[in-house]
Amino acid sequence: MAAVVGLIAALGLGAIGEADAAPAPVDRFSDRPHGFASLAGGTTGGAGSKVVTVTDQASLAKYAAAAEPYIIRVQGTVTAEPFGASIEVASDKTIVGVGGSGELVQGEFRLSPGTHNVIIRNMTIRDSAVAGNWDCKDTDFDGIQMDTVHHVWVDHNRFSNICDGQLDVRKDSEYVTVSYNRFENNNKTFGLGWTTNVKTQITIDHNWFTNTKQRNPSVDNAAYAHLYNNYLTAQADPGDPVWTYGNWSRGKTKMVIENSYYQDVQHPYQADTTAELVQRGSILKNTSGRRDEWGAAFDPREFYDYRLDPAAAVPALVKRFSGPQERIGVVLNVPSDYPTVQAAVDAVPDGNTVPVTIAVAPGTYREKVVIPASKPHVTLQGTGKDRSDTVIVYDTPAAYGGSTGSATVRIAANDVTARNLTFSNDFDEAAHELNGEQALAMKTTGDRIVFEDTAFLGNQDTLLTDSPKLTTVSRVYVRDSYIEGDVDFVYGRATTVIERSVIRALSRGSATNNGYITAASTWKGNPYGFLITDSKVVSDAPEGSFHLGRPWHPGGEPDAIAQVLIRNTELPAAIKATPWTDMSGFSWKDARFTEYRNYGPGAGVTPDRPQMSDADAATHTVANYLKGTDGWAPHARH
Repeated sequence: MAAVVGLIAALGLGAIGEADAAPAPVDRFSDRPHGFASLAGGTTGGAGSKVVTVTDQASLAKYAAAAEPYIIRVQGTVTAEPFGASIEVASDKTIVGVGGSGELVQGEFRLSPGTHNVIIRNMTIRDSAVAGNWDCKDTDFDGIQMDTVHHVWVDHNRFSNICDGQLDVRKDSEYVTVSYNRFENNNKTFGLGWTTNVKTQITIDHNWFTNTKQRNPSVDNAAYAHLYNNYLTAQADPGDPVWTYGNWSRGKTKMVIENSYYQDVQHPYQADTTAELVQRGSILKNTSGRRDEWGAAFDPREFYDYRLDPAAAVPALVKRFSGPQERIGVVLNVPSDYPTVQAAVDAVPDGNTVPVTIAVAPGTYREKVVIPASKPHVTLQGTGKDRSDTVIVYDTPAAYGGSTGSATVRIAANDVTARNLTFSNDFDEAAHELNGEQALAMKTTGDRIVFEDTAFLGNQDTLLTDSPKLTTVSRVYVRDSYIEGDVDFVYGRATTVIERSVIRALSRGSATNNGYITAASTWKGNPYGFLITDSKVVSDAPEGSFHLGRPWHPGGEPDAIAQVLIRNTELPAAIKATPWTDMSGFSWKDARFTEYRNYGPGAGVTPDRPQMSDADAATHTVANYLKGTDGWAPHARH
């Protein structure tokens, strides 16, 4: 028992029998299939194609049956009419429920002969059962039915109360993986076969069969059936001496069962005399009836590698991680699915209402990226170990397209997050003499923008956080990040919080004036402009040669009254004793520039360094800057 407790703890699963567990390893939610579905060219579904979101039967049926590849996100409940109706699924499709909400009720997904490369994930498929018709011999209402197909991945779904088979893999279907599903409340649960040929290769792992009677699964004439880490419990009708059972290797099937967990199951695993069944490492608790083992079957590792969880951990693992999951949605991978970041952005549907993650693999992407206002709820996620591993960079100055046109990345959409990335504009201003040397790494105009563990590299105008117009308030939260530049390199009118970050003021080689960190243009009606807090400013510029900021009045706009508060931040010797200065004829003294409890060799309290009072500082917090009228609090996640 001590050894088992240690094992469970090592897997982060809590106490034995506990339903909740620690956060899952990444690969339990991978958007790439494992097992047989990963072989012979693999299964990618609609990867690399357009993304659509559907909320009704007509749209789901239209895109699922289309000749073109699609990633189809199902949001909310789709009720099939008439009762038992089929949604025909064509090749090269990914169907995925959004955040656990996607449901197909009283209908089925059908894959007809010849269909291939299909992924169905994160869906609930339920309630096509006919009251009083437990055996359903006169209907054919399955949850998912496939005939003579290949390369299919069925993952993280919940099947409940289906009239016939919850999942039927039929007639020589090949290269199938069925993983992390919940099969519940059913008679004929999961069948495979309906053929005399011996062709099918199938992987079945980490599924939960509960309150089901038979076919858990039944595997007839499969060439190779690999079952591991499945959890069978609470059989629906253990009083039936024959047709209540767990796993059945039938016909000429070669079946391997590994490290599964059988609890309160009659006939946990059985085999025909013509079939083969190898079992190793499973746990049986309160079971009865057949436990057949004969033949050599096959070695799954001759086909693919896999991680085998200990049988003792299976109940907690499967309870926690099977079925639809909030964190599973659509992940668009760059460059494996989409060659560029912009191509992945373009795949996001206009009017997007649910989260989409663009996962960017380590590398340098020399391109410009625009996330338009029509594509909210996007996360740009670098997948390297460090933010410097994944860089989006271009080299356009304002002389060629204006300040906005120079930006390497522009975010006009709301609710966009970027993590673990570097944004750069590597235009070399020292090597060129141009009228417009501004060269933005990033421009935002959207609201509720978050940057976490990001870097912004440039010289003049590195990071512009703006809004669509002067009187519109947009909010940006920058945390645990790095920003570098020389002239006005953090600027704009958005309400912007920079917290726990490093700001590097670059030297331009001057002994007296190397630049300005901020150039805020806050609307006079907005009490909150820039807040730099709990951060560190560093610089290799000479002592007393850098300004904290100056007031920017775009186009001479008199109602752009800069507001900047720098608090609890370390300042270097490069900061001037009089750190605020005028701009374009507007006096810094008319702006709202203050400091609060800064420290370091560049900090000080003088008549030219306004200090915020304790009373005002109590209202100029991260929470107050960001909350707006909708209570936005991205900082509360940390």
